[in-house]
Formats: sequence, C-alpha cells, structure tokens
Amino acid sequence: MIEQITPAIIANHGLSTEEYQKIETLLGRSPNLTELGIFSVMWSEHCSYKSSRFHLKRLPTKGDVVVQGPGENAGIVDIGSDWCVAFKIESHNHPSFIEPFQGAATGVGGILRDIFTMGARPLAILNSLRFGSLETSHNRYLMNKVVAGIANYGNSFGCPTLGGEIYFDNCYSKNPLVNVFALGVMKRDQIFLGKATGIGNSVIYVGAKTGRDGIHGATMASAEFDETTQEKRPTVQVGDPFLEKLLLEACLEAMRSGSVVGIQDMGAAGLTCSSCEMGARGATGIDIELNLVPLRETGMTPYEIMLSESQERMLLVAQPGREREVIDIFTRWGLDAVTIGRVTDTKHLRVFHSNILVADIPNSALTDEAPIYNRPMQAIDNPQPSKEEIAKNYPLALEDVNKTFNQLLTSPNLCSRKWVYSQYDHMVRTNTIVLPGSDSAVIRIKETRKAIAMSLDGNGRYCHLNPYEGAKLAIAEGCRNLVVTGAKPLAATNCLNFASPERPQVMWAFSQVVDGIKDACQSFSTPITGGNVSFYNETEGEGVYPTPVVGLVGLVEDTKQITTCGFKFPDEIVLLLGETKEDLGGSEYLAYLHNQIIGQVPSLDLDYEKQIQQFCLKIINRGLVSSAHDVSDGGLLIALAECTLASQSRNLIGATFEINLSSQAFADNVSFAAALFGESPSRIIISVKENKLKDVEELAKEQNIVCTRLGRTGGENFLVKLNGQELINENLAELNNKWQKGLDNLLDNSIM
Repeated sequence: MIEQITPAIIANHGLSTEEYQKIETLLGRSPNLTELGIFSVMWSEHCSYKSSRFHLKRLPTKGDVVVQGPGENAGIVDIGSDWCVAFKIESHNHPSFIEPFQGAATGVGGILRDIFTMGARPLAILNSLRFGSLETSHNRYLMNKVVAGIANYGNSFGCPTLGGEIYFDNCYSKNPLVNVFALGVMKRDQIFLGKATGIGNSVIYVGAKTGRDGIHGATMASAEFDETTQEKRPTVQVGDPFLEKLLLEACLEAMRSGSVVGIQDMGAAGLTCSSCEMGARGATGIDIELNLVPLRETGMTPYEIMLSESQERMLLVAQPGREREVIDIFTRWGLDAVTIGRVTDTKHLRVFHSNILVADIPNSALTDEAPIYNRPMQAIDNPQPSKEEIAKNYPLALEDVNKTFNQLLTSPNLCSRKWVYSQYDHMVRTNTIVLPGSDSAVIRIKETRKAIAMSLDGNGRYCHLNPYEGAKLAIAEGCRNLVVTGAKPLAATNCLNFASPERPQVMWAFSQVVDGIKDACQSFSTPITGGNVSFYNETEGEGVYPTPVVGLVGLVEDTKQITTCGFKFPDEIVLLLGETKEDLGGSEYLAYLHNQIIGQVPSLDLDYEKQIQQFCLKIINRGLVSSAHDVSDGGLLIALAECTLASQSRNLIGATFEINLSSQAFADNVSFAAALFGESPSRIIISVKENKLKDVEELAKEQNIVCTRLGRTGGENFLVKLNGQELINENLAELNNKWQKGLDNLLDNSIM
C-alpha cells in the first residue's frame, strides 16, 4: 500500500509547503514516501546549508597552499616535500545533548572518516566543548559523558587527542557544543575524492552493517529542542571504534592498490548522502539495489535503509575489473564488502528494492537545487557601556589583587584542563611533540624535519557582544597560538554554532561573524578550506551565544624551532611584546567575578597583530626565544602564571615580575583591573637568555614592536610587584596544586 503524503507527513519531515512544492516541480510529479525522506535529509539545514550558503560564499577559500577547498569531505593543504595534510572540524551538538557518550563518540568517528576518506591517515584529534555551569548536576553529567565518549573512541581507534578548549556559560546549559577537529597526512599523489566516475563502474558498500540507528539524525540536528527531546534518542547513532580502525586500514590498503576511483563516508543522511553527492560531483548517476545492502536488522524498509546513519560505513567506486580485489581486501579485514550498484549516465539517483524502482531523483535536485535562503536579518540593538565606564564601575583595589588572581586562576574557564586531557591517549603512534596544555598541539611528519601545529579557538562572549569583532579576535588568537609555537599559519577550518536561523537577529550575527572571519583570514593569509555550520542550538526559545570555533593549522619547517609556553630555565629575562589597553569588555574578570557579560570587546588592529606575530616567529626561528605564550583569557597575570605552571622541567620554575604602569607596555591611564586582567589582543610573553636579550630588543626597535621587560625567571615563588608594591607572593607548588585541581573541585564524581 502506498502511503499518501499529507501536510502532516510533510511537516514531520521538516519541509515547508513551499519546499514540498519545489520538490514536485523538480520531479514533475509528487514524491513517494521514500523519496520524501531522501529530500528531507538532503534539504535539511545540516546537509544543505540552506540558511548559510548565501553568506559562506564570502569566505576566502583559495590560496597558494590550498589543494582542496570546501565541497569535499575535508580540506587539504600542501606542506611541501610532496606531503599534504587533510583537516576539518564538525559539530555533534544535538546528539551529544540527547545521548552524550555516543553523541560525542560518533562525532569523533565521523570526523576521522572524513579524513581517511581523502586518503590521509588520521594523526590528531582536537575538540572544542561548551557546557553550562558545573554547579548544575546535569551539566556535570553531560561533561563527564562527552569527555568519556571522546576518549573512548579516540583511544580505541588509535588516534591521539592532543588538546582543544573547554568553556562554561549558562547559555550552553540546554545546548552543549561538541565540536571535533581531526587532521591527517598523505602524499600528494595519494589524494582521493568523493566522485563517482566511469560509466558502468561498480558501486561497492563497505564496512559495518546497516541498522535502524540514526534515522533522521540530520533532520534532528536541523531543529531546536523542546519537551520531546528525549524522544529523539533513537536518532543518535552507536559507534564502534575498533571496527572503524579496521575500516581505516582496509580503505587505505584499497586506495594504495589503485583499485579505487572514488570514495565517500556514509555520514549524515547515510547511504542517501554518499550516493547522490558522489554522483553529483562526478556528473554521473548511480543505481543501487537495496536488497544487496548488508543489514543487521530484519524487515527494514527502503525508507529506513536509505536514511539510516549507522556508523563505520563507506561507499566507493571501483576501477573496472578490480571489484574482486576491493572486496577481498575488505574481507581480509573482517568487513562487509558488497557490490550494490553501478555508475550510470543518467545523472539520477535510482534506488531499487527487489528490482522494483522505489526512488528516482536527479542528483542536482538533491544537491545544487536545494533551497538557498537569504533570511531576514535585524541588527542587534545591544548598546554597551564604554571602556571608561567599565573601569569606573568595576574597579580593582590593590589590596584585592591577590584574592582576585587566585579566584580567576582556579575558575572553571581558566584552571588546568588536566582532568579532561588526562583521559585521552595523546602519545599513540608516537608523532606527538607538544603534549596537551600548551598553546598549540604539534605532531611530527615522519621522514621529514617538518611538524604541524594545530589550535582551536572561539569566544562566545565576545561574539555575543560584537559578532564581527569577536570573530576577528578568534582568528587572531588561533594564529597567535600557532606562531608562539614556532609555526607559520597556513589555513583554517570553522564550525559556526548558532541558534535558530529563523530569528533575524541570529542571522545578522551569523553574517557579521562570516565577515569577521573573512577579513581576519584575508589579513593572515589563512583561507578557509571547509567546515561546518550548526544552527538550531536552541531549546524552548533559549539559544547559545554566537559561537564560531576556528581550527588553525600551521607549518613548522624544522622541529628545532618548536617553542612551548612554559619557562625552561632559571635566570632568564621575561619580555612582553605588545601593549596592554583598557580592555575589560567581555573578559573573564567581569564574567566570573562580577557576573557581567558587558562592555566593548577588545579592539583588534589586524595590521599590528600581524606585525607582532611575524616578529615573534622571526625571533623564534633565529633561536632567540626559550619560551613563548600568548596573552588572552584572564589577562596578563593569568598568562604569566601559566608560563610558570607549565614549566617543562622536573621542578617548576618560578619568577619575579616588576610591572610598571608607566612603561610603554601599558596605555596611558589604564586601570589596575585592565592592566592585570584585561584581555587586550596582540600580546605575547617570551623568555630569553640574557646573552640574547640585546638582539631581541634591537630587532623589536627596528620593527617598531613594543617590547618591555617584565621580570626574571627563577626561585620557587610566583612574585608580582606593581609600581614597586608587592601584590602577589605565592609558593609555586601550592599555586600549582590549586590550579591543577580547579576542575576536580567543581566536579562531583558521585553523580557521573
């Protein structure tokens, strides 16, 4: 019996009346239920980017090192010597709220498949996480399970998780953000694309069997949550990292054999997405027979098979006459491998079940003809107090500096993340050079002297107050994190997390963020090679802050250049590059100590930021720098403390700092609060040996870089004086103990 398509069924599939009418026009008839399901997932926000594509086209995507930009499973850049790196970031926000362990775990699995689908072996995972206040038991539960899910999948698969970021704010209480980044390497002649070419070539299904898990997962990720959220639990997939490891090795072996024409991950929208996208990219058609698809459940309908998002599956096109070779490779690895279809010249996706045609759709109707909306925008009227008003209304008395410093250092957004990254295996495959806890993660490229540095950055508070400037600041900080590690920034990927695009103010903020990323990426010559947009991070009308998370990738030409943030030796001079201004707006100082998300965000001069970064990279490459660390969240005192607490030696290396507000390091009339805890950009702390100090200072003077002496390393204390008055004198071991246990003290393991 053919089910009649009613308005209720259309609405349940997340399609508007106008979209359904467009489907009828494209087909020249009404769709059947299977076809409606196929359209619903391919035209979902998650798959089609129908609310964001209009704006995303403004992003810079080309550059001298870009080999593959947006449109494929991952972006690729050339790092020289015939080596390339593939990288991308994706979100798994909605699934991680419904089922945090599996939601996070399958987010890791999906991004890993995006990497090895391109022909690259995954070598690194990073994650960017946002949760509500840890004072709420459910937020503690979500955090524990998400971190456990990431650890379980990455550790079991055998790919190191090297770092990232984690922040807490009440706006994420009902909408946690779980963004996962992965990077892999390959030789330039080993790149594979998701194209179906060669009329008559076999289409082969490989990997795990198909079940009912994940059906309409893409549609679920394209809607806001309400009181029925937990009913969506069946749309969360279940992952198997051990099976994915087998799939990785089998795929790479098949690719190296030369028997593969094209390959695509069955991610969001499963078999539907992989088949129609491969056909669209190759300007071909694909016929598939669903009776041949390996199933792990009985009685599955064509609708369920096409929309299932079961994990660890791939679709590939084999070279003519080499189908047996491909199948044998996967069979040896204990995986299903079945020819389920052929490449055709129809440019249609045609789906058969028991030789009966159950769906016949032009590929272009599912991809190129998907709706594109230039949704209404309304600027947010969000007047903020001036910097002078902030300084006046939220002053800091000198006698309160020590207490304020300790409160911030142990706050959830600034304390050590060791509780998180200690659960991750970060040494598997022995490529890791810089362990978690520094500004960037760094892996070596074996057989060369090169290394790759990676960072994830985003600040939802800044973008809430000023989305354009906040986006610029995120890119700048990401590049700065690479530079202080000794890496030249190459390219970026982004994950744009927003509330409902149907709200004009959300779309205005989205557009502003895109423009901020565009301008900053153009300035730093870091094109966007791909990424992800996650809308509808909203529950019962309460949305998250605009939260763009940017992943930056940089190249270290020689591993001898790698620099980390911790002080290395006693009796070195500590210098500050850049100037501290009256920048308390959106700071951790205001948010944590005064419960205020207000103010004008720090102003970023892109030209000066670039100048500071280039200077820092130059003196690192000349071997003049022992350590380097950017000043960001929490301000100058927090950054100085991090340099002492991250000392790369058996014993922590203390320091004595003499801060003089009349020096060139501080703007005129800067307040105590801004001087010590303001978050002005374009600042870097470095330590140098005394015999190299003159060279650094002379180079800084030549290039008009503000370079100020702050103090000297050594001793067992963290000692800070301001204009000659002692403000802080903490035993470093005791300070480290408090900093390291910040998250532990906030988490109640009994409820996890």
